[in-house]
Amino acid sequence: MPHWADIPIYVIDFEGAAKSGVVEYGVVKLLHGVIQSVHTRLCAPLEELTLQDTRLHGIAQKDVSDCAPFADEWEEFRDWRGQGVFAAHHASVEQRLLKQQWSYPPASVDYLQGGKVADWGPWIDTRRLYEVIYPDLESYKLGALIESFALESKLVELGEELCPDKRRRAHCALYDAIASALLLLRMAKEPGFDAMSIAWLLEHSLPSQEKREEVRQRELFE
Repeated sequence: MPHWADIPIYVIDFEGAAKSGVVEYGVVKLLHGVIQSVHTRLCAPLEELTLQDTRLHGIAQKDVSDCAPFADEWEEFRDWRGQGVFAAHHASVEQRLLKQQWSYPPASVDYLQGGKVADWGPWIDTRRLYEVIYPDLESYKLGALIESFALESKLVELGEELCPDKRRRAHCALYDAIASALLLLRMAKEPGFDAMSIAWLLEHSLPSQEKREEVRQRELFE
C-alpha cells in the first residue's frame, strides 16, 4: 500500500449548510509531508443567507452576491479526487455537502480496498483518527485539538501567510482546513507513525470498529 506522504491528500473544509449549499471552500494539498498549495474562495449561496448563517461563519449575503456558485468548481474537485484522497475534520459533513452538489465523481482509485470507486470517499477523517489514537481526550472538536497539541501559534502563522484578509479565524474554510492539515502532519511525526500507509489512515477513519473489521475480513477473502 502507498505510504501516506506519496499520495496527494486534499484537506477540505466547507462553510455552508443544506439550504445555502457551500458558500466558502478551503482546500489544502498535502504531498511529501508538507503543504504544497492552498485553494479558497467565496461562493454564491443556493438561497439568501440568513443572519443566523452569518453569525456562524461571518459571511453575509452582500459578501457573496456577486460570487460564482460552488457548482463552477466541478472540474477542480473532480480532478483532485482523481489524483488522490480527500480529508476533513468530521468528514461526513464535507461528504454530504459535496454529494448535495454532485452525487459522485468519475471512478477513482479506492486506496482503502483497492480497485476503483465512483465516490468522493473513502475519506481521511482527522476527528476520527484522534478519537482512535487518543481515546482519553476531553474534546475532539477542531479548536480543542489544536489547543491540546499546542498548534495555535503555527496555525496563526499559516493563517496570516495563506488565508485571505478577514478570513483568518475559526469557521473560515481555509483556516479550518489548515488546522485539520496540521493535525494530520503532527500525528505523522509521532513515534511509530512515520510509516503509515494511505490505507491505514482510511481504515482508522471509518466510523466504527465494526466497519474496520468488515474491511479486514473482506481483505482476507480477496
